[in-house]
Amino acid sequence: MKKKSVEKRIYQLKITLRGIRPPIWRRIQVRSDTSLYLLHHILQTVMGWDRAHLHEFFVFGDSYGDSKFMEGEVLEEKNVTLGQLITGEKERFRYLYDFGDSWEHEIVVEKILPMESEIRYPVCIKGKRACPPEDCGGAPGYENLLEVLKDPSDPEYEDVLDWVSSDFDPEEFNLELINKILART
Repeated sequence: MKKKSVEKRIYQLKITLRGIRPPIWRRIQVRSDTSLYLLHHILQTVMGWDRAHLHEFFVFGDSYGDSKFMEGEVLEEKNVTLGQLITGEKERFRYLYDFGDSWEHEIVVEKILPMESEIRYPVCIKGKRACPPEDCGGAPGYENLLEVLKDPSDPEYEDVLDWVSSDFDPEEFNLELINKILART
């Protein structure tokens, strides 16, 4: 008996880092057969994180992650795809990165589209602002970091500048670079 092939669709997702104003966000397109495990790696790339901490997805009351490293009732993220979980546009779920800093991302399914053969997925199509530096203390720590960087007379200015590097620009978003990295995914 021949198996019926499942039509692959494209999910257009908007990812917004919660607790930061003005918002830091990305708009991406991924295939419906993308596992949550792969989505984690895609999110790390498009947001600018370093893959240095644990993470967890929360989808319709269930928790997904890497069950080798997580305690409690966590479903294995490698075993489920977006297409298995998401059935319609406007559905929302969350992605938590770094349990210490608690970087919470809201993910909204903006559109479900037909796959276009000339596009290589995943692809980032838009975004705003740079990702906060790792281990800066979550949203409150990042806000403090930005305040320090605005004031060269602040006693912490030199230390913060050494830590984040002098070329850190909180407004920068490099779509071309992100898509070059995604092309290797």
